[in-house]
Amino acid sequence: MSIFAAMDMRSLKQRFDIIGSNPVLDRALETAVRVAGTDLSVLITGESGVGKEVVPQIIHSFSPRKHKKYIAVNCGAIPEGTIDSELFGHEKGAFTGAVETRKGYFEVADEGTLFLDEVAELPLSTQVRLLRVLQTGEFIKVGSSKVEKTDVRVVAATNKNLIKAIENGKFREDLYYRLNTVPITIPSLRERREDIYLLFRKFAVDFAERYKMPSIRLTDPAKVLLENYRWPGNIRQLKSIAEQISVIEHNREIGPEVIAKYLPAEGPEFLPVKTEGHNSDYLTDRDIIYKILYQLRHEVEELKKRVGDKEVEAPAVVAPPRFSGSIDLTRNLSDSAAIVDYDVDAAASEKEESEMQTLSIQNVSAELIRKALEKHGGKRKLAAAELGISERTLYRKIKELDLDL
Repeated sequence: MSIFAAMDMRSLKQRFDIIGSNPVLDRALETAVRVAGTDLSVLITGESGVGKEVVPQIIHSFSPRKHKKYIAVNCGAIPEGTIDSELFGHEKGAFTGAVETRKGYFEVADEGTLFLDEVAELPLSTQVRLLRVLQTGEFIKVGSSKVEKTDVRVVAATNKNLIKAIENGKFREDLYYRLNTVPITIPSLRERREDIYLLFRKFAVDFAERYKMPSIRLTDPAKVLLENYRWPGNIRQLKSIAEQISVIEHNREIGPEVIAKYLPAEGPEFLPVKTEGHNSDYLTDRDIIYKILYQLRHEVEELKKRVGDKEVEAPAVVAPPRFSGSIDLTRNLSDSAAIVDYDVDAAASEKEESEMQTLSIQNVSAELIRKALEKHGGKRKLAAAELGISERTLYRKIKELDLDL
């Protein structure tokens, strides 16, 4: 029975503080455990911020080398002029400032594991040295002519496309195949949307404990907005935003209008709701609907205060279904009204009830746009930012609604 088959995936995730149940992520973790008992080189790929650093830790912990050194090196953080010395060591007097002989990471990590993060940033001359040590276990210190031996398990990671780097002459093809003996890919956050809220909640609880404050809670529309954001910075960005909101916001219940303030929306690649292969304008319309609904909710709360003992229930927001098939993304905002459920208590006056029931989403959208433009003196760029949409989308909505502005 293999090491992985004898253990539970849940206990593995608990041990390494991994949140989520995405099948691609689970497959990556399973592969890491299965190759841990070998000396095969592993290449971990994935976007920046996805958590690639946990894989080499798993590999080392389940390998025969677990009682030896584990060293993680960020190749992109070391200046090109000193990278050879850092990795392979140098002799006294090898260069200005080399006042004594120094061991490199390959020598220090002998019989252990060496994690080379951002391996694509290595200069070509260092790539030649790395290839040699991977093939023969031999290296030469800077300023020395003596060949030395090491027995190191190398795990590398990159967020770059190494095939393109090879085509551009930035990365050696032979080194790529040597490192890529076992490829492991960590999915981006937008590829594991079912895990986004779980991660956010975990971070929120952690920060609440750290800063001695109540944990923030997300409304259902806020969760939808969070799950549909593109997350270019992946888990690192999600964690940062969870911390900002936890510290800055006084209200512990967080709605989509608050979340939107912390999500970058500059440029099409950072639209809060961008789906590969689909027109993003429909999704932007959905965000407008949520903004409208929250404005309506506040208005209904005011109405409740005015009617006194007559209780009026605020409109409920129902999360839209996930679309698995083809849909018409060219429909206008009023066509999306099916996801809204208005429930006004009969205790309200017949006039107020009638007005609420006949209220058009399209009319409210127009009013919202007018208010935003009035607030910013007709400046459409600022109004678009206020609404959480692009300026192009604002122009389109003005035209669609035939607004006289």
